[in-house]
Amino acid sequence: MARTGKVTVVGAGFYGSTTAQRLAEYDIFDEVVLTDIVEGKPEGLALDMNQSRPIEGFETKVTGQTTGTSGEGYEVIAGSRIVVITAGLPRKPGMSRMDLIGVNAKIVRSVTEQVVKHAPDAVLIVVSNPLDEMTALAANVSGFPAHRVMGQAGLLDTARFSYFVAERLGVPVGSVTTLTLGSHGDTMVPVPSACSVDGKPLADLLSAAEIEQLVARTRGGGGEIVALLKTGSAYYAPSAAAARMVRAVAEDAETVMPVCTWVDGEYGISGVYLGVEGEIGATGVERIVERDLTSAELAALRTAAEAVRAKQADVASL
Repeated sequence: MARTGKVTVVGAGFYGSTTAQRLAEYDIFDEVVLTDIVEGKPEGLALDMNQSRPIEGFETKVTGQTTGTSGEGYEVIAGSRIVVITAGLPRKPGMSRMDLIGVNAKIVRSVTEQVVKHAPDAVLIVVSNPLDEMTALAANVSGFPAHRVMGQAGLLDTARFSYFVAERLGVPVGSVTTLTLGSHGDTMVPVPSACSVDGKPLADLLSAAEIEQLVARTRGGGGEIVALLKTGSAYYAPSAAAARMVRAVAEDAETVMPVCTWVDGEYGISGVYLGVEGEIGATGVERIVERDLTSAELAALRTAAEAVRAKQADVASL
């Protein structure tokens, strides 16, 4: 198997380390780099992952590196084709994603500055919360072309929606197609008109009230997990989504998936990072794919755009 290139995951918490593990097990990269500010943590996790290679049969090397707040250690990311930023504090029970904005903005700003210095040609995938605002901040700080900075949210939210539909109907998850757009938060826009089960419209299988219940659960999907865990937040499904986005870039797959990206005219919306469908390839988001939405779905998407636009403007100075 041909393995090429290097990918970096910044942040060795549950989310980041699980993302690194998934990427290594794909066995398509020469090297996966995992960094963190906690001394020894990324090195220890990398050693553990490398020792799993004979068992799982992958040859991708995992490199762990402790980094300092002044940029020490970041030289290890040099040459990375893709950098995933997971660094930041997770939610605790009762917290919204927006409660994290101040502290995580400082972290994402600092990390992005190091990416610009050491991996200036990388595609940047942001997963730190609040997602839409952190993606916009990373784009602003990096100065990268808009297509090279995106956020992971829509793929995760869509997966949650699909799971809830499959669970409700008692069908395989592979038979379900769903879609969420908008923000990764209260103005998330699940798109029932794009949802089907074995090709049958979801509206033919569930009532409007039942669909709305699933929509509401999707919007609160992350919070539901946080409340159950008591400490920490979701990472298995989020890391799966982030890894799939990385793979689409690495393989120039031109896969269409929901992502947070720069919207400039699509759906009558301009000048904001927002969850829409994008074609993902070697250069990042190669184009936005517009679909026909119902008038209610379009109105909800435009409402989401205005809500996140205000917050993205506020975070630019943090």
